Amino acid sequence: MGDALLTMRDVQAGYGGGLVLQGVDLELEPGSITCIVGPNGAGKSTVLRVISGLLTASAGSVRYDGQELVGRSPADILRAGIAQVPQSRALFPHMTVRDNILMGGYIIRRERELLRQRVSMVEELIPLLKDRSNDYAGNLSGGQRRMVEIGRALMLDPRLILMDEPSLGLDPKSVATVAELIREVTSTGRTVLLVEQNVRLGMNLARYGVVMEQGKVALTGDADGLADNPEVASMYLGRAKDQP
Repeated sequence: MGDALLTMRDVQAGYGGGLVLQGVDLELEPGSITCIVGPNGAGKSTVLRVISGLLTASAGSVRYDGQELVGRSPADILRAGIAQVPQSRALFPHMTVRDNILMGGYIIRRERELLRQRVSMVEELIPLLKDRSNDYAGNLSGGQRRMVEIGRALMLDPRLILMDEPSLGLDPKSVATVAELIREVTSTGRTVLLVEQNVRLGMNLARYGVVMEQGKVALTGDADGLADNPEVASMYLGRAKDQP
């Protein structure tokens, strides 16, 4: 990689005194998609929580655009340009699509003109949000809800977006639509760090791949190369080690 937008060095973190991350190293190249895969309990979502400030690392360093993130509040990290799309059930179902989108701009709510510009920007990128703006979020399909969640994360115009299993629970058509939106997001110069159980989807989307096991990074490299790795193919893609 070139100059990294974000680096994690020897990061340790956990819950209730137990370590989940046990010395994680990670680099994110600006404007790229990086996908983290691995078995349940490997620490994939914990990496996102540490970066976003929802969990404080007990050791190690997380540097973003030259700034140390460890110890900073989630609100500070949002302001620095990092947004997260949670795994599921992230919307307010009894609020309209527009109101859900506006919640993404809460920390700039007093800057009315900027807020209006951001809503317009998000609606231009995701026309569904304008077409369904007055509908209750709870009446949307799973794929439509995910697009609202991504749109809400864009309200602060982040440089880095963290996505936790965006394909979870979606039908194939919705997965394809969301995947195309993720590509469009990075085409504007943003960086995406993606956690995915759908390894085939994640590696097809990503430029770089990371395989985590037991709280550590086991493999990292170009996504295409990792997808062709016999160990990765046999464990996550359902191909035998000796298959091409």
